[in-house]
Amino acid sequence: MKAEAAAAAPVRSFSTDRWAAHGFTLLVIAAWAIAATQIPPIAMSGPWTTAKAFWAFVTDGNQLTHMGWSLMHVGIAIAVSFVIGSALAFLAHYMPVTALMIHGRISPFLNAFSGIGWALLALLWFGATHLTVIFAISMVLIPFALVNMKEGLATLDRELIEMGRSFGRSGPRRFVMITIPSLYPFMFATLRISFGVAWKVALTAELIGGGSGFGYLFDLARQDYRTPILFVVILLIILFVYAADRFMFEPIQRRLQRHYGTG
Repeated sequence: MKAEAAAAAPVRSFSTDRWAAHGFTLLVIAAWAIAATQIPPIAMSGPWTTAKAFWAFVTDGNQLTHMGWSLMHVGIAIAVSFVIGSALAFLAHYMPVTALMIHGRISPFLNAFSGIGWALLALLWFGATHLTVIFAISMVLIPFALVNMKEGLATLDRELIEMGRSFGRSGPRRFVMITIPSLYPFMFATLRISFGVAWKVALTAELIGGGSGFGYLFDLARQDYRTPILFVVILLIILFVYAADRFMFEPIQRRLQRHYGTG
């Protein structure tokens, strides 16, 4: 009986946590609806108005095209920043003479420079193009990849690498078969963090220097005082980040935890 009670306790706790989370969500929506009745529509779009605007958005091919551009900007920027940040981390690791330059100069500079600053510089250099948005997002994300991969390389199992060398494995083969798999958790952490941060930067970059995407729609809606569109864009970004984290990143995280014993 005690074992059964102990087994049932986590289920009740989990259920209570879920009810608390759902209750909080409903409370926020209710507060939002009440606030919308007290604030002029030009400044606050209520839940029902936003829901109707959301449906109109997802059934409009032109609006969906802009959503596609934002997804493209984020996807390319994450890939570019991951490759550049990882390359810098590998360079500093395998060529120690460059470590101070990369970790003591480049990394602090990139961490200190703001996303808005990169967007303004990119607008000056490239004009209002897709390259401007991708460049601004990438420059903000590179430090995340650089720092995560640096930490991953610092925790490599030297004995495992030495064992691979003892068994006559070549340098490239050791790198592919031992080093890269050992870095999977750090690579995953980099991509997971980058995805959330990228959307925050993308909206600003598209707002300043893009001719397409969510930021561009945001700017048009602001100029025309179409407040519901502003809320729809914000809601869509939240949904993208939540869905990706809940249905893509979390399952991969659980698998990595089971494989590497970090759970």
